[in-house]
Amino acid sequence: MKRVYMDHASTTPVDPFVLEAMLPYFSEKFGNASSMHSFGVDARRALDESRIRASAAINSNPDEIVFTSGGTESDNLAIKGTAYGNKKRHIITDRIEHKAVLNPCRFLEEKGFKVTYLPVDRYGLVDITEVEKSITKDTFLISVMHANNEIGTIQPIEEIGEIAADKGIIFHTDAVQTAGKLPLNMKKMNVDLLSISSHKLYGPKGVGALYVREGARLEPLIHGGGHEKNLRSGTENIPGIVGFSHALELSVKKMSEDSERLTRLRDRLIKGVLEVDCCRLNGHPKKRLQNNAHFTFPNMKQIDLVSELSRKNIYASAASACSAHSTGASHVLSAIGLTAEEACKSLRLTLGRINNEEDIEYVIEKIQYLTKNGCQITENI
Repeated sequence: MKRVYMDHASTTPVDPFVLEAMLPYFSEKFGNASSMHSFGVDARRALDESRIRASAAINSNPDEIVFTSGGTESDNLAIKGTAYGNKKRHIITDRIEHKAVLNPCRFLEEKGFKVTYLPVDRYGLVDITEVEKSITKDTFLISVMHANNEIGTIQPIEEIGEIAADKGIIFHTDAVQTAGKLPLNMKKMNVDLLSISSHKLYGPKGVGALYVREGARLEPLIHGGGHEKNLRSGTENIPGIVGFSHALELSVKKMSEDSERLTRLRDRLIKGVLEVDCCRLNGHPKKRLQNNAHFTFPNMKQIDLVSELSRKNIYASAASACSAHSTGASHVLSAIGLTAEEACKSLRLTLGRINNEEDIEYVIEKIQYLTKNGCQITENI
């Protein structure tokens, strides 16, 4: 039976080319990059080449790339690392950030910092004027994600970056969902810190990077042997770093081709699913990631819909905590105005390279079948 994976925002399969690049560093070239013998030299060379490869993909300098364990660590290093030792005490972020941003901010609030959580409109967009109004003399950091992981809305990062730069404020963006999908040019974007995760772009899990603009000052979260310019101590994960850098490079090379194809498939998916009576599309109708489609259904709980789809070999995401062991509905859906009940009737479908037209028609057919009865929501976005 057909198996259709529609949860690429959660994680992606490792590209065969990426896996092939990684394999020698598990066995033949397994050295520690800090060792002085030939095994260490090989590992160090791979590390240096990976840094050059990753930096070229986002048009930065190699020494501005700090390898981490992934997006969560990169976000924490950006936020806490900027806060520690800073005399100013005010941070600006927004209500629909990933928990890897929100929870470090809440942690800092407990330590005496003040955080402004900006509202978003019904599409999930941050209002630039609200950013400007929230800035005080004590503001040292603004953190707004490039695109949302649940509803796919793309934020006006360049404009926010201009405001931050004009005020001399450090600007961080979580680009975990956009790296490899949207162009990232560190020479042109007004971004000081940028987080990337490997497993979102067909690379291995457990590795990522933080772009740190030259001159930006950070305190490390992990202390040890001084690896990664003293910002991330610990023996480098050479196989993972090699895989990550190749995955990022490949994603950038394939970006135009992938974007055109995924946009076409996404639009067909949205059109087909919206034929369900009173189904609602969440997120911005235009300013959204090319692989993201997020819906609310009037008559089907997400836990039931995800389960039923799984039985049909369609693998989607609830993208909202509504199960018995959770603490509540998605903070993202709540922020854009959905009730707790509506949030628990929502579904995220995210496409990737392995999906094709046949997959989309199959998904549309099964969703229409499963949701054909009942209607309570009357307004479509």
